Formats: sequence, C-alpha cells, structure tokens
Amino acid sequence: MHDGLKRAWDEVVRPLLSRPKRFQVAALCTDGEGDDLRVLLITSRGTGRWILPKGWPIDGLNAPGAALREAWEEAGVKTAEAEAEAIGTYDYAKTLDNGAVVPVETHVFKASVVELSDDYPESDERTRRWVRPQEASEMVDEPGLRDILKNL
Repeated sequence: MHDGLKRAWDEVVRPLLSRPKRFQVAALCTDGEGDDLRVLLITSRGTGRWILPKGWPIDGLNAPGAALREAWEEAGVKTAEAEAEAIGTYDYAKTLDNGAVVPVETHVFKASVVELSDDYPESDERTRRWVRPQEASEMVDEPGLRDILKNL
C-alpha cells in the first residue's frame, strides 16, 4: 500500500502541483485621477465574483492589446489607452470548462477609459461597476489583485 501511495504522489499529485502557471492578461480600467479615480469591476460569469476583465493571450495582439480586447468583450470598454508595461501581477486558480483547475499568473495593464458602450458582447452575462480603488480592493477575492488596487 505504501508503494502505491508513493507512486501516486510521484506520478500524479506532484506533477499536478508543480505545473507551470498559465498566463493571462487583465485590463485595470480607470476613469479620473487623484481622489476622483475610479476603477471598473465586472462580475465573473460562473460565480458572480467581482473581477477585472481578463483572458488568455490573443494571436496577433500584444499583451496590452489583448487586455483591451477583453475589456471590450467583457465590460464594454470601446476606447481606452493602455499602458505598455504591466503595473503588477497576481495569481489565482482558474477552473476550466472541463473542471480542471490550473494555476494562472495574470499580468495587469492599466487602461484609461475614453469611451464606454452599453452594447457589448457579454453585456447580458455580466454586471459592471465603477468604484474607488480602496472599495474595489475589498470586493475582489485575489490577495495579489487587492494589493494592486490598494497601491493605485
């Protein structure tokens, strides 16, 4: 029995735990400055948690461009100016459609919103809300994302 457990650990459990993290991009959409700064949060489709618009890299787009595409599809950000460098990263566990859970490192790109649309691809699947960064940090679940929001 001991040999079976050791083999299961070595061949199944350890490789799952040591999988490399997958990579996503997120748009931290902002409006205003200083005390008037607001960030845009959306709800996830599955659990209704408050999150940033985010997704997998997109062929033909750089990371900030992919983040902006996600911001359009998930939050209706029609026009925004994204910074070229990520302002931070955070980790979370993503549940895939097949039920598998994978570790993800998300690179966050700040994007100043110029135009927001009420008609966008996922408008009937998500709720969006403009909030102050401190309030946003209390609404999200991921500790690393909380830290990014608190440091705006």
